[in-house]
Amino acid sequence: MTIPAPGTYVLDQAHKRIGFLARHMMVSPVRGEFAEGTAQIVVTEDPFDSSVSATIRAASIGTGTPDRDAHLMSADFLDVERFPTLEYRSTGITWEQHEDPIFMWARLRSNGLARRGGGHVPQQAARAATRFTLTGELTVKGITRPVDLQVDFGGARRDPYGQDIFGFTATAEINREDYGLVWNVVLDTGGVLVGKTVRIEIAGEAIRES
Repeated sequence: MTIPAPGTYVLDQAHKRIGFLARHMMVSPVRGEFAEGTAQIVVTEDPFDSSVSATIRAASIGTGTPDRDAHLMSADFLDVERFPTLEYRSTGITWEQHEDPIFMWARLRSNGLARRGGGHVPQQAARAATRFTLTGELTVKGITRPVDLQVDFGGARRDPYGQDIFGFTATAEINREDYGLVWNVVLDTGGVLVGKTVRIEIAGEAIRES
């Protein structure tokens, strides 16, 4: 595993997906995404001190159905006129431990966390070290709640244009009602029209600013 060089990275607009999944009628998944969003990732000398901040334009939501998108932008859901953005700020990073944490920490530290062009992390440690938990706070409609993202680090390299980049995917599940998105219809057969649980699905590349 190669860790990104320290510096400030921004989300590559050409290689990103800020997506979500919710249930319709309790049985079928509906996927959508936000077309417009930015993120700044500050990678520090100690990667576990790094931070992330992101802003998403609420009105850029799309599910492939214009009527549904208009409803999602209305006051029943995101209320984009009053709350034009969704925000995320990280508060910490930990790695998912698949072996004794003492040995994992020793392996990563002794290899300098394998900075680009630096040391090598043993294969067993590398497999475990590519998955992290990013703790943070998500703000929707002016309501802020803690949300942990499960992050898979895709690797770091230098692209053909000489830019340092790294890739990642991230997922989380939230209860939309925690953010005041409470609109629903009770079904005659039981259950509700729109599921309360929303799965967040993010994928992207980050580019180091010169």
